[in-house]
Amino acid sequence: MDKIDRMRAFALVAKNASFTVAAQRMGRSARLISKYVADLEGALGVQLLNRTTRSVALTDAGTTYLALCAPLLDGFDELEDRVRNEQASLRGVIHISAPTGFGAVRLAPSLAKFAKKHPHVELDLKFSDRRVSIIEEGLDLAIRIGPMRDSSLKVRQLGRMPLVVCASPTYLEHAGTPRDPQALTGHDCILDGNMTEPTVWRFDVNGQEESVQVNGRFRMNAPAGSARLAAAGAAIARCPAYTVAKALSSGELVELFAEHRIAPYVVAALFPQNRHLTTRVRALIDHLATDPELCPDGA
Repeated sequence: MDKIDRMRAFALVAKNASFTVAAQRMGRSARLISKYVADLEGALGVQLLNRTTRSVALTDAGTTYLALCAPLLDGFDELEDRVRNEQASLRGVIHISAPTGFGAVRLAPSLAKFAKKHPHVELDLKFSDRRVSIIEEGLDLAIRIGPMRDSSLKVRQLGRMPLVVCASPTYLEHAGTPRDPQALTGHDCILDGNMTEPTVWRFDVNGQEESVQVNGRFRMNAPAGSARLAAAGAAIARCPAYTVAKALSSGELVELFAEHRIAPYVVAALFPQNRHLTTRVRALIDHLATDPELCPDGA
């Protein structure tokens, strides 16, 4: 029995938490997939999966083995691709995570263009406004906006994204227009739960960074939601430019303190340092980095 098949069967069962799905992906019976995994466990002398009639879960040893065997399988697949001269026709699955709003508004159209050029590539998208673990969730790359805190990951900059402070004309008519950033202390502001300091907004004042302590009744972990709250006249928001571009153009929102914007956030692709980067993932990252419509807001 081929050890690669055993490893692939185990990896597919682990990633999908299902022997049935793994069997479908490999074109084998579920019974044979179960035998592959059992034989692999026997050869290693450890249990990799906890099985019940309703669930499949990794053991600690299984988690370690999956992290090590996944890049080996990717490398083997790419080796076969190269031997068959298939670089021009990329194949396989790319697992991607991205913020919900940015993923829907900017990333999805760019991925559609990539998919059209590479019809044999499958894209598994997971949109979430929490910072997911790339390693633990079996992702090939994650798109993130803002400070890159995880030093264990490689970073490829894709673009830049300004933060825009804005409010609706209705709110400003009712509460008044703040004359300068410090005046925000007397206004209702929407706090971003994704930030490490949601109550501190920073501005560029005369070339120096100035911090303003803000507060408000609303706390959101989705920038698009903050933009909609602001457009409804609920409070003042600070949002990535992509979430408010249309509302600013239509006059639904008004930008405040444009002359005091701080340096734009970085939009980046993150991927594991110790994992071999497959041709298809490298091609996707190159595509995103050169797509002018992904981050048109920041210079």
